[in-house]
Amino acid sequence: QVHLVESGGGLVQTGGSLRLSCAASGRSFSGFAGGWFRQAPGKEREFVAGISWNGDSTYYAVSGGRFTISRDNTKNMMYLQMNSLKPEDTAVYYCAAGSDYRLPHEYRSWGQGTQVTVSS
Repeated sequence: QVHLVESGGGLVQTGGSLRLSCAASGRSFSGFAGGWFRQAPGKEREFVAGISWNGDSTYYAVSGGRFTISRDNTKNMMYLQMNSLKPEDTAVYYCAAGSDYRLPHEYRSWGQGTQVTVSS
């Protein structure tokens, strides 16, 4: 198992940007695909983006080009750069580690989440 801790959430106005970070510990994060999920109040958890173990491949389930997922295995870190934020992006964002960066059901380890609130 890998232990994950998110940071970087907060309150931002519509059109603003945030960079979420995910710090991994325990087993080497470079052995896992990484992903970001989000859950808004009253809604199911939603897959946002995934990145392969070496960072060479990415997959975006949502964002329309506004989000960028990246990772730095030398630091055991993963990031989600979010630009042009909209109120509908408001949610708790979770980072996760798994075996296939494209498949949400393949993620097994989860962080505790960080709140992102976008005001209109």
